[in-house]
Amino acid sequence: MARNRLRFLRNGKPVELGEVGADEMLLDYLRQREKATGTKEGCNEGDCGACTVAVGRLRGGRLVYEPVNACIRLLGSVDGCDVVTVEDLAENGALHPAQQAMVDFHGSQCGFCTPGIVMSLFALYHAGIQPDRQTVNDWLAGNLCRCTGYRPIAEAALATIDGKPADALAKRKAATVRKLKSLDDGEDLFIGTKDRFIAAPASTASLALLYSKHPDATVVGGATDVGLWITKQLRDLPKVILTGRAKDFAEIAVTRDSVRIGAGATYAEAFDALTSIDPDIGEVLRRLGSMQVRASGTVGGNIANGSPIGDTPPMLIALGAELELLAGRKKRTIPLEKFFLAYGRQDRKPGELVAAVTVPKLKRNQHFRAYKISKRFDQDISGLLGAFRIAVEKGRVIEARIAFGGMAATPKRATATEAAIVGARLDDETTWHSAAAALGDDFRPISDMRASASYRLQVTRSLLRKALTEIAAGDSRATRVAGVREKAEAAE
Repeated sequence: MARNRLRFLRNGKPVELGEVGADEMLLDYLRQREKATGTKEGCNEGDCGACTVAVGRLRGGRLVYEPVNACIRLLGSVDGCDVVTVEDLAENGALHPAQQAMVDFHGSQCGFCTPGIVMSLFALYHAGIQPDRQTVNDWLAGNLCRCTGYRPIAEAALATIDGKPADALAKRKAATVRKLKSLDDGEDLFIGTKDRFIAAPASTASLALLYSKHPDATVVGGATDVGLWITKQLRDLPKVILTGRAKDFAEIAVTRDSVRIGAGATYAEAFDALTSIDPDIGEVLRRLGSMQVRASGTVGGNIANGSPIGDTPPMLIALGAELELLAGRKKRTIPLEKFFLAYGRQDRKPGELVAAVTVPKLKRNQHFRAYKISKRFDQDISGLLGAFRIAVEKGRVIEARIAFGGMAATPKRATATEAAIVGARLDDETTWHSAAAALGDDFRPISDMRASASYRLQVTRSLLRKALTEIAAGDSRATRVAGVREKAEAAE
């Protein structure tokens, strides 16, 4: 059975909507239908954070609130969730602790960005942790403020958030959990007609069946990319299939030898599992978008859109990942590197879903390194990303898998370089030269607004040397800029 009404909570109160546009954003609903104008429209592409709201959902029976960008979050995706905005925080006329701290520490000047900042702090307030300055920085990386500066905002967070929420939402937590459980009816959501609809199947089987019947539909995870098709490119998307309600589509399984990530798992949900393979993956993910983006965007979506500068594919290719594709009930598995055929073209048949990716864990003699190169440290698109899996025996390279994003029309392995590095000694840099030279055979990068071709090629060679140097030296990752920054801030 399919339900034709969207159901969610607004600050703990039930809402039902029978008319929901396939391309209607949560921000539009709040500002235009509810007239809840505290949530601002800034960049309208998920970068500035002025539109940040908190979305609560049950994960493993636990109520979790995450910050999301309402400007690119489809309204249909909040089915079964609790949506909280800045208007909802005050209690009996008293400001929320996060709001009051912003006043006390002078964290606001013009005020336009303040509601979004407050909502990010609210989500951190409910995260159940006592944050340090680096954690606060991570949670605020998706909130831009052009006039106040971030020091007083960070001080407001550090003075207020202790991992023990005691606001109005915390007091009614049990009631909210009961209400969210009552909304979890296990039914598929389908609003519209066969020619124009928004749908949110409740299982992988329903998702695959619906997509096989409507291969012209747009399958959407968190809309961190597709949302911009609507807000910036003004595309008309008559058929939208959301993956977020299919819980089994987001399942994560960790075994002794591998990690399997369901395509519907968000970056936030997959973070711990992927980081368990190697901490470099976690460092790249920490710099991927913002907390708002990582709470919405999915690993499967990052693969399925086929971008040559997606951050996860080069790392997964270097690790030897396999991709699971699903068409109706028919599954097939291919090496991830074979999925990307050309710019904008992937090995995916009409009606076929990217269903999961399985990533082998590192063996005893394998070392992994990944480096993201971008103009800004946080919340920026990669100019290029390099990933290296190097197997070493007795100080000599015996096997290598090397992949780059941003160097070709697709994420691509450096096969000539891999062959050239085999046999190189870690204690003799002269044996690395042929591999560095082979990168010029593997790639013919282009020049664009992010980097010139010559810069890209020069950096890839530097990253190869950096990876080999770090592996030769042991665990030297603390010498990186990120590690130095974290140590300096901890000493303040």
